[in-house]
Amino acid sequence: MTLPSDKRPESDGLPVPQRWLAMAATVLGVGMSVLDASITNVALPTIARELQVDAAAVIWVANAYQLVTAACIVALAGLSDLAGYRRVFLWGMSVFTLGSLACALSPSLPLLVASRLVQGLGAAALMAVTPALYRIIYPASMLGRALGVSALTVAASATCGPMVGGLILAFLPWPWLFAVNLPLGLLALWAAYRNLPANVCRKEPFDAAGAILAATAMGCFVIALDGLSKAYPAPLLWLLWAASGLAGFAFVQWQRAATHPLLPLTLFHSARFSLAAATSTCSFVSQGLAFVTLPFLFQGAYGYTPFMSGLLFTPWPLTIVICAPLAGRLADRISPPLVSTVGLAVLATGLATMAGLGASATVADIVWRASICGCGFGLFQSPNNRELLGNAPRHLLGAASGVLGSARTFGLSIGVAVAAVVVGVPGLDQAAGVVKVPVQRVDLSLWLACGAAGTAFLVSALRLGRTGRTP
Repeated sequence: MTLPSDKRPESDGLPVPQRWLAMAATVLGVGMSVLDASITNVALPTIARELQVDAAAVIWVANAYQLVTAACIVALAGLSDLAGYRRVFLWGMSVFTLGSLACALSPSLPLLVASRLVQGLGAAALMAVTPALYRIIYPASMLGRALGVSALTVAASATCGPMVGGLILAFLPWPWLFAVNLPLGLLALWAAYRNLPANVCRKEPFDAAGAILAATAMGCFVIALDGLSKAYPAPLLWLLWAASGLAGFAFVQWQRAATHPLLPLTLFHSARFSLAAATSTCSFVSQGLAFVTLPFLFQGAYGYTPFMSGLLFTPWPLTIVICAPLAGRLADRISPPLVSTVGLAVLATGLATMAGLGASATVADIVWRASICGCGFGLFQSPNNRELLGNAPRHLLGAASGVLGSARTFGLSIGVAVAAVVVGVPGLDQAAGVVKVPVQRVDLSLWLACGAAGTAFLVSALRLGRTGRTP
């Protein structure tokens, strides 16, 4: 199917092989930024022992990265519309690589946490601007397959983080978790500098007040969610929720009144854009719930070892890796909302079967159910991202990318927090290092994940038959 926007010169994309090299640079950048969100988790006990700090303090090696990434995505996405997507990507890649070097050289926990903050700032820039670059790198008629490759990269990187971290620690000291980013970062910088295209930028001042309000709202939100599972004092939690709510309300009011807003609210005048953003958030709530719950199911309820638990979890991301590129190509040919909605129906079905596993499930029972879940999520993600970016004006692609990144970050944060509250209740018995969780709690969390996927399906279905922009 030939899309009307293919007639626009700016939709023609880059010529081959420049297109492939530009895509390689973005894939490297996104892959490293997602990988580093989880690669340190397996190393926290080692870092705590070698730096001689307690377990509660070393958690901030992981939290600092997630916090600054979530807090800065919207601000950096808005900045990219003014400074240019190529420039922000190069800046983000440079900051991420320098942050990785600082992490590898950190002799103490405070310096390591500070370096992770720097690294997270670079990752936020990469996550914020990369989806916008896809619409420039690829022809409009091939955008779906580009987003399919992106979904494959995110799924593979998120899955491989703990495995890569464990492999590095088996042979090398923990600073190498960060040092491995240096050659890859330099390679991505070279490829990006030589091949990423420039774009026409908006000529207006940067909305610094909006950026501060957005960062405050998002940062307090993520910390408060994290505090739900870590028994933060109630007054502190209420303070964080209040600060997040007030900052969020002030941000919206400021964007309405500002002459040059950070996140133009006109983006949400498109019902298809708004529904795509809401669908993405609900779906990642579902995935966050499931990803935290399944290890408890495999280890706590069924008694599998952590290694076997990892193997049982593999079919989900593996089928995402297989289905996401296929879904992207399919979305280039037929209605993206239709493909996305079908994928969410498959995901909800898979989660419902997973919640009904029972106490005597076999490995085969688990594998085919997890495969259904991964297939559904793989079918959903690329077409939905295409729909969101395709219904944003070209000069606001950076802001649209920020919405896409924030939807993913918030959805996962909510899902992880709810799962931790439902499943990871303090005071449960532990034996042989494995937390024993009542099957009823695991089932409840999985049914909640199914409900979130069902909600995403209903929201996505509202898009069917609507007219709108097409990239």
